[in-house]
Amino acid sequence: MRENTEDFRRIFLQSVPMMDVRAPVEFAKGAFPGVINLPLMTDSERQQVGTYYKHSGQEAAISLGHKLVHGDIKEQRIAAWADFARAHPEGYLYCFRGGLRSQLVQQWLAEAGVEYPRIVGGYKAMRRYLIDSLEERVRSLPLNIVAGLTGTGKTEVIEALDTSLDLEGHAHHRGSSFGRHATPQPNQIDFENALAIEALRVTERGASQLVLEDEGRMVGSCTVPLELFRMMQEAPLVWLEDSFDNRVTRILGDYVIDMHAEFAGLHPGDPQQAFDLFAEHLLGGLLRIRKRLGGEKQQVLQGIMEDALAEQRRTGSVEAHREWIGALLTDYYDPMYAYQRSGKDERVVFSGEQAAVVEYLVERSKR
Repeated sequence: MRENTEDFRRIFLQSVPMMDVRAPVEFAKGAFPGVINLPLMTDSERQQVGTYYKHSGQEAAISLGHKLVHGDIKEQRIAAWADFARAHPEGYLYCFRGGLRSQLVQQWLAEAGVEYPRIVGGYKAMRRYLIDSLEERVRSLPLNIVAGLTGTGKTEVIEALDTSLDLEGHAHHRGSSFGRHATPQPNQIDFENALAIEALRVTERGASQLVLEDEGRMVGSCTVPLELFRMMQEAPLVWLEDSFDNRVTRILGDYVIDMHAEFAGLHPGDPQQAFDLFAEHLLGGLLRIRKRLGGEKQQVLQGIMEDALAEQRRTGSVEAHREWIGALLTDYYDPMYAYQRSGKDERVVFSGEQAAVVEYLVERSKR
């Protein structure tokens, strides 16, 4: 049998297949990208064993665990683990601390004729490794922050570079009041794990800098790790510029065309429901900024948005959405960004349109 491992760096860099044998409730609280959850015990079984452990000790708890997971239930779980092991001969299994549960799964698999290694230290050790790894990288490499008005294409710059960390991508949120997607955001731990793994891979490619989009501490419901956010507040800014018309067109694509497509993809057999959910999504974004926008202005923009949605529903045309997008930029986002930039001017080291900004950041990475 291959040896058990604690080479976490290789595991994450090479996307080694992993089987998580923790209970579903543990897996839901935090996991690693692409990992499969094939639990030793269900949530109910784990709870019963945990209660027994507190009152009667380890041996009694283990005995109860064997009584709960036996017979056909045990055979079904072993079969699922064995299927995973045969499909992923290069993989590993783990539990929370790399202790009793993963060792028991190893033992049962071996009895079934399948030798399969586990990860020493389990989930807890791997999670600690990623937290420390991310902090080490943001402290040791210079950061460059891509800033600019709404709709200038900051995310496109991030995607064009191989030295970037995509905060919005990992948070599954575009970072604004309209930034939600049709599907939910990850939980905080999953967000942090994915971000740390990307940082590990970027630096493994030899990056001499890290590039991130200018964000607040919160990206939707996900919180940027404190040390990273602190460093971002001190890093030089590269200011991205674009014409007003291009910005409106980009926002139209992101928040209207693409969002409608997301909802349509979730409800392929019911275009009416898909459109209703899309319309609710847009109107909800406007409602979330009502206090900052002002009630009267919000009502005016809501009327324009409702008319645009009605035309889109009737004809399929999205052109009428340009009116509320343009008004929102002029009356809300641009003044807000202008105010924010007034306190950051001394940090701006370069300004330009997208191609120039990408070229600047690529050249900067070579220094």
